[in-house]
Amino acid sequence: MEKQSPFSGSTLLVNAQPPTRRQSRARRFFFGGLALITISYLAAPHFDALPENIPVWQPDHQERFKAGCVQPDPIFPSKDEDLDKLQDFIATETFRNASIARLSGAVQVKSESFDDLGAVGEDPRWEVFYDLSHYLAGAFPLVHEKLLVEKVNSHGLLYTWKGSDESLKPSLLMAHQDTVPVPPETIGAWKYPPWSGAYDGKYIWGRGSSDCKNLLIAELEAIELLLSANFHPKRTVLLSFGFDEECSGKQGAQKLSAFIHERYGDDGLAVIVDEGSGYQEAWGSRFFLPGTAEKGYTDISITVRMPGGHSSVPPAHTSIGVLSELITNIEANQGYPTRLDDENPYYSQLQCGAAYSPGFPKKLKKLLSHRKSSSHKCKAKPDYLALEAAKQNQYTRYLMQTSQAVDVITGGIKINALPERVTVTVNHRINIGETTQVVRDRLTDLAGKMAHKYNLTLHAFDGKEEPSSIILTETKDVLEVAPVTPTDASVDGPFKVFAGTTRAVQGEDVIVAPGIMTGNTDTRYYWALTKHIFRFDPGYDPEDPTGGFDNGIHTVNERVSVAGHINSVKWLTTWVRNMDEAKF
Repeated sequence: MEKQSPFSGSTLLVNAQPPTRRQSRARRFFFGGLALITISYLAAPHFDALPENIPVWQPDHQERFKAGCVQPDPIFPSKDEDLDKLQDFIATETFRNASIARLSGAVQVKSESFDDLGAVGEDPRWEVFYDLSHYLAGAFPLVHEKLLVEKVNSHGLLYTWKGSDESLKPSLLMAHQDTVPVPPETIGAWKYPPWSGAYDGKYIWGRGSSDCKNLLIAELEAIELLLSANFHPKRTVLLSFGFDEECSGKQGAQKLSAFIHERYGDDGLAVIVDEGSGYQEAWGSRFFLPGTAEKGYTDISITVRMPGGHSSVPPAHTSIGVLSELITNIEANQGYPTRLDDENPYYSQLQCGAAYSPGFPKKLKKLLSHRKSSSHKCKAKPDYLALEAAKQNQYTRYLMQTSQAVDVITGGIKINALPERVTVTVNHRINIGETTQVVRDRLTDLAGKMAHKYNLTLHAFDGKEEPSSIILTETKDVLEVAPVTPTDASVDGPFKVFAGTTRAVQGEDVIVAPGIMTGNTDTRYYWALTKHIFRFDPGYDPEDPTGGFDNGIHTVNERVSVAGHINSVKWLTTWVRNMDEAKF
């Protein structure tokens, strides 16, 4: 008899006689393999299975892209004669000169923070922050007269401008007072001395000028201006300035956030704005990209312990050699896939580019238009959209991949003595959609293979250590991926106000899209206070569009554009007024 195949329409013969054992086994292999192929085909996105045969892009996809990247109309505050004059005053030479003097003076206060600082009140290196707070009090007299100023852990500064409507959640502006140190051996390489605050007609130079005393001063200038114009907020405005962001923020931001949380509770704030990303040109368009997510973070130390002895009779491989081989294996295979999770803000940025940018690549648009949810993707298959997007540059690739960097290595104490203990520390920034566990699992696997090869014991994150072993430990600064800020501008909420404010200040032609931070800010301690966190640098200068990250942050010749700084003040005054009129 005959039966129609449900797979291909071909005819299969069904024998009346029982099949032989060999026939049965052959049929099991055939139908099992055929079923596996069919299931795999049906389950997988077709463009992933056949990346060279991408489905054709259709014009109606453009509307879908726009729906995923709504650009609200510019939002301007309600008309008010005195307050509207502020924008004109901000553009004057009088304000410009005063602002230059204020920021220059703040840069001249040498407020470095160090990784080895002792407790506040015990280590005298903290005392410089008394000088900075004293300077701020003199530079902004109205702020310090009209606002409640509280000091948390001696040097953390919390300003509260009480609003008249207690039903409105407060908004918070953040910055940090400290800077990274200036290595003494680099001072001669600076164009202007690093603590001079020199102004050359375009830039203010010095450590902290763009990271981030410029934002701190701009926030205080905005509040000072609003006070001078007799603005009376309905919504409470907070300013929180930590003092050890450059060494993890545990003395400053962590204490400040706990203090604020005790007062306002979980989800007690409407929105937070802190330092972060800003302007970027891409695909022929101008983008403003507030950081709405941060990658996770973990440092893993790998120690190899092997017997010592005299160097004249060495083993085939010393502990340094074994650790070097392990480092080579770690770097030879990056290990972490390039994947774009639906929650990753860069996915939204791609949709914005596809919707509005004339130079958006056609292949990316095709892949994006047929993208299926990342939750339905087979984890073993490549993410072709992410891989194609990553071709743009290395920075873009790390928006979609867990990074690893071998940064610190120690070992060996004498040239004629075999090293008994050597250690390397590897820094990792965790991709959206992953956890720090992926790092622990991978390094455990690689270290386990090395331990087996050289007959060593493996202690992976168990807190134990013994001779002739490889030990994996994790530092205390473990941070999972940050919660992602909601960014649907089609609904009333902080992101709509944020995007509308930015388009009002920077022009209706700009695209406001969510961005992602590859580094971490003080907002890591504020997650419980609000779901709406924007890490943003509003200081755009059309003549210096690359901004701070090309202007010497954490290296020699740090500087900030004065025009960009003035634009920060303009954006901040508009933001405070727009948030004051928002009803959520």
